[in-house]
Amino acid sequence: MKGVSWHGFAQELNMLINTFHLGLFCFFGGFMGAVGMSWRQLTLYALLSVLALLIAGFLGMHTAEAGDATGLMVAAGFAGTTALSNNALTLADWAKLQDPDGKVAVVANLLSQTNEILEDAVFMEGNLPTGHRVTVATGLPAVYWRSYNMGVPSSKATVQQVDEAIGMLEAYCVVDKDLALLNGNTAAFRLQEDALFLEAMNQTQAQTMFYGNPANDARQYMGLRSRYNNLAAGNAQNIIDGGGTGTTNTSIWLVVWGENTVFCPFPKGSKAGLIHEDMGEVTTWDGNQNRFQAFQTHYQWKNGLVVKDWRYVVRIANIEVTPGGTPVISADLLSLMSRALDRIPNLGMGRAAFYMNRTVFSYLRLQALSKSNYVLAIEQAMSQFGTPQHWTTFMGVPLRKVDQLLSNESQVTSSS
Repeated sequence: MKGVSWHGFAQELNMLINTFHLGLFCFFGGFMGAVGMSWRQLTLYALLSVLALLIAGFLGMHTAEAGDATGLMVAAGFAGTTALSNNALTLADWAKLQDPDGKVAVVANLLSQTNEILEDAVFMEGNLPTGHRVTVATGLPAVYWRSYNMGVPSSKATVQQVDEAIGMLEAYCVVDKDLALLNGNTAAFRLQEDALFLEAMNQTQAQTMFYGNPANDARQYMGLRSRYNNLAAGNAQNIIDGGGTGTTNTSIWLVVWGENTVFCPFPKGSKAGLIHEDMGEVTTWDGNQNRFQAFQTHYQWKNGLVVKDWRYVVRIANIEVTPGGTPVISADLLSLMSRALDRIPNLGMGRAAFYMNRTVFSYLRLQALSKSNYVLAIEQAMSQFGTPQHWTTFMGVPLRKVDQLLSNESQVTSSS
């Protein structure tokens, strides 16, 4: 479509206004003189008025076709409205994509569909600079029956304070300046490189939530498996044995997220989630300690895991996965998950969800279809970013796919 100059637009707009005024003048002139006019004269005035309005609408549409937004609004005012495309960005959409300085922001959606645990996890500010101190009840107070005129002894609950550590996950993305400039769109090229770092941090965070073990790496925080890995432990009633043996097992986890159940702390006085810092152009060194100019981005994510009440996590362990077998998974997944729900004292204490890898998710769906089409339900809603999505539920609890859940876990026993 052709462009239009401001001078040309002003002329056309002036002509439009004059023509419209002429139409109104003719219309009202005809009306005012209707009493003394013949029907032929009155009809002539009316036709002239309609013609003037049509000319005004045509000029407005002509200006709109020239590509000017104001012309579009003028045409819409006279010749009807124009529907916006479903993919068009509103002012509100642009505001979401812009930083306070007006620059278009890089929207990094860390709640990846491949690690959906990050959509459910509750994040809270810790009460320590490097972690979170939580008070856990280890025993209930004694209570007594009382008779008239008889007292009862005092009692108290037994508690224990536990300090949960927070790990610091960091990465630097360094892109050679000249290489980035060769692309022609430096910002897009850097975003493409940074996306790989975002995904790596995302998956590492999800993996640590399940498999983090400070005994193997003191820089990590303790994940769920280290807490629910012994059938003789005090929390063994929340570990359900799926019957598998050997080292080709996987697990399904049921977690109820909440401030009094399970949550992810971040250091006191800091920010939650991933911190992104564009450090711009810097001088860096190659493997031979020779310097070159590069664009550098710094990522940091300080996070931990607090299980304040162990009763709100259930591990269905020892689900044997037999690659090439018929079937690959023979455990009755629906029955195991039903039992897991009964181990939770109160599902209303937080946000509950099942977590499993894709292999388990696929065979769970096949087992459900073999029983009834209504065992699993499909829920539809809006995501946290305002986009439509759907997910599968079992007994009202969402089922989440987490690629970082392995299928080579060792058997959980009373001595593991």
